[in-house]
Amino acid sequence: MFSEIPATRPETRLLDEVDHGRDIRELSADELLQLADDLRAYLLYSVGQSGGHFGAGLGVVELTIALHHIYNTPEDRIVWDVGHQAYPHKILTGRMQRMHSMRQAGGLSGFPKRSESEYDTFGVGHSSTSISAAMGMALAARAQGLNRRAVAVIGDGAITGGMAFEALAHAGHVRPDMLVVLNDNQMSIGYNTGGLAAYFAKLWASKTYITMREGSKKVLKKIKPAWDLVKRTEEHMKGMVAPGTLFEELGWHYIGPIDGHDLPQLVQTLENMRDLKGPQFLHICTMKGKGFKPAEADPIGFHAINKIESRKEIAPTPAPASPRPKPPKYQDVFGRWLCDMAREDDRLIAITPAMCEGSGMVDFARTYPDRFYDVAIAEQHAVTLAAGMACDGVKPVVAIYSTFLQRAYDQLIHDVALQNLDVTFAIDRAGLVGQDGPTHHGAFDLSYLRCIPNMVIGAPSGENECRQMLYTAYQHEGPAAIRYPRGNGSGELIENTMSLMEIGKGVMTRKGNSVAILNFGALLDQALQAAETLDATVIDMRWVKPMDEALVLEAAAAHELLVTVEENASAGGAGSGVEALLHANGVATPVIVLGIPDNFQEHGDQQALRALAGLSAEGIYDAVARMKEPEVLDSVLRQTVPVGR
Repeated sequence: MFSEIPATRPETRLLDEVDHGRDIRELSADELLQLADDLRAYLLYSVGQSGGHFGAGLGVVELTIALHHIYNTPEDRIVWDVGHQAYPHKILTGRMQRMHSMRQAGGLSGFPKRSESEYDTFGVGHSSTSISAAMGMALAARAQGLNRRAVAVIGDGAITGGMAFEALAHAGHVRPDMLVVLNDNQMSIGYNTGGLAAYFAKLWASKTYITMREGSKKVLKKIKPAWDLVKRTEEHMKGMVAPGTLFEELGWHYIGPIDGHDLPQLVQTLENMRDLKGPQFLHICTMKGKGFKPAEADPIGFHAINKIESRKEIAPTPAPASPRPKPPKYQDVFGRWLCDMAREDDRLIAITPAMCEGSGMVDFARTYPDRFYDVAIAEQHAVTLAAGMACDGVKPVVAIYSTFLQRAYDQLIHDVALQNLDVTFAIDRAGLVGQDGPTHHGAFDLSYLRCIPNMVIGAPSGENECRQMLYTAYQHEGPAAIRYPRGNGSGELIENTMSLMEIGKGVMTRKGNSVAILNFGALLDQALQAAETLDATVIDMRWVKPMDEALVLEAAAAHELLVTVEENASAGGAGSGVEALLHANGVATPVIVLGIPDNFQEHGDQQALRALAGLSAEGIYDAVARMKEPEVLDSVLRQTVPVGR
């Protein structure tokens, strides 16, 4: 048991000799136990060096070892759901020496990634996908006549997602040869403990029981009354000692719950289940943060950690007399507004799909528990739940990450926008989020929202504008979305009062000469810095839909060049809207569209990623400087060179 993260690399003699799954398969029972100790110690050390997801990996050390010991990986497929818990898997599969690069530019991804290793059988980042993916692999093996096994590892949080239950139901019908391991870390699904439950778990997984069970089926199915009695008796016995009846009813052979940290029992159970035919379900109970006292006591707080700086590298510096407070995070600006708005309007209901902490809703949930709904990992349900509420007299606010709203796109269109229902969407993590990488970047929301009728879309440039825009969207009688980035604001003064803004109206923040920069969102500071060098006009557009068409046309008439800036995919985003507006009005002023390039952005430092995408002050200046070269500008005016791509 560790009480602090090791500052120096621990001695891990056995782990150092492991590089592939076959190495683990050759270990004895005692060596597997030593490997678990080594792996847990090195995981603590390596995440301390790099930062990253933490508690979930500590909870699956024994499971990871048991899976690679029993299954013929990578030929047998192991699919990790979400991927927060896959760090031990990466250490054991040839990436131990690169763990220090986790989530850094050019380094290892924080999630399983097919291009990174043959052991990463399916790329993930969003949850509840593992059962469908592993089932697809199992059916592909069946179609090709291969004796290849498929295992999905899913947590008790991820299994709340509707997609997981869709896969469970389908598998019960088509009966693939596969295993689902439910990693229950006491956050969600309840379980029974004690000797009787452990005894029956061992019994149900034993080869003797399986043989008797299958043999009895063949005999008793011919005598229907006897078969019905035996089947009901078996189900009721299981129901008394384990929560497996649901899974049995869906067509799965349920085993468990068993202790997920009892490595010998895990190995024995997986070995018994490996060659069983049909869909198998193993329920294990683990502790998130196992082996690290602070994480065991606070599994939510230690879900992920930042890099631990070496004490030797930090020189003592005297504290400043009056340190400047750090600007609030945008999620906290939203959380404060939500509480303030709830005090003024008792019709407000807040909804989130399992992102209470990340979306800044902890205070609201504590203060207004009867007006707060965490629907678990079920984004589609969250949106249609809000639509139903909006039909009958309340005003729902859905707090959701940009990348997760993609999962509820049909519901957004058909259940909310088509019916023009009064639902406010607070879209967090819009733009480049940094180290979580391409599965979590909010790169597409402006593009996929702009084309939806009835939608109002706001992109605030700062903290106070975010607060006032949320208030305005809430007062608007129809669907409205306000998108804001991950991280801290610029430190501008946030007004306590809440005031209505005019929807669809932008403001000029700097008057310049031949170039006008049209800013959509939180990159206004970069636009202003570039404008100082360029002597450019800067317009804070504020609203993406409806757009301030009059202001855009005025800017086009008064300037030689327009530049649009947005932290969204350049394809189909706000800049595309400006181009379409000018074209529709026969205006030939050239436009540079600056946004996220047309490829999936990798993980790395948030500011560095923005710079790589050309969304820094330097990037804006360079784009304009290239465009203002006489021969380039002349060719653009003749429409022979594409602009903004």
